[in-house]
Amino acid sequence: MSATPHASDPAIDPALYLPRMARILEVTPLTAREKYFKVELPEPLGHRPGQFVMLSLLGVGEAPISISCGPRADNMLEMVIRDAGSLTHVLHGLKPGQQVGVRGPFGSGFNLDDFYGKQVLCVVGGLGLVPMRSLIQPILAQLDRFASLTIISGCRSPAEELYRDEVRAWERLGQETGKVRVIRLVDRTQNLPWDGQVGLVTAPLSSLPIDPAQTVVALCGPPVMYKFVLLELTARGLSHAQIFVDLERRMKCGVGKCGHCQINHVYCCQEGPVFRFDQIAHLPEALQ
Repeated sequence: MSATPHASDPAIDPALYLPRMARILEVTPLTAREKYFKVELPEPLGHRPGQFVMLSLLGVGEAPISISCGPRADNMLEMVIRDAGSLTHVLHGLKPGQQVGVRGPFGSGFNLDDFYGKQVLCVVGGLGLVPMRSLIQPILAQLDRFASLTIISGCRSPAEELYRDEVRAWERLGQETGKVRVIRLVDRTQNLPWDGQVGLVTAPLSSLPIDPAQTVVALCGPPVMYKFVLLELTARGLSHAQIFVDLERRMKCGVGKCGHCQINHVYCCQEGPVFRFDQIAHLPEALQ
């Protein structure tokens, strides 16, 4: 694994420390705790799937936020923000026309070259669908370059399902093309209407049609989910080199200076948050 550059390294662009001001275009509630934000930057972000930005409000603070859209040629950036702290609570009160600061993009992200020609399996839990959407969108946009796409998406209850209408549109695309399969699960229905399955995201893996030689997997969700999904995938004959994990950590600076996101000696904000699992499987802190 390559050495991690630090913020004092002259190769790092000083502009990475300076937020660009972005105008909020849309704020839409998705669940009781999550809102969708669409903002307009002064210029295209130029991100890769799986990267993140540092989002800030002057006088309030800054936090890492996953990018929830695929690479775009325009100046738009899409995010989903959970009301989980002082900054995000204030963000939830913002309206179209107001501004936020954006630094980045940061992190390694997914490389689509690793997925071309393969049977792609995306396994997501809860908020994991937010960054995974940035990978799913470009795959769907050039579906002929992939053998197939299977999405297993789980959440605790129907009330917590993200991007419900869009996920159902992916299901319909699968019915039309035969190349996309979407499996939606909840831990429990809580007596709410639900047209998907009930169970954990690991449940479909034992019977899912998988060609181990042609499959590449992307995971994003809580660390406890990874442990059990990895066991199932290994039992199906996949190697750790075929599995990419998005390890969401509480980034603080984005440029490898503060050390807050370290996984043993690895800076998650720079060498991650997306890792090929064989590169970090030996690190005790990787799935904590």
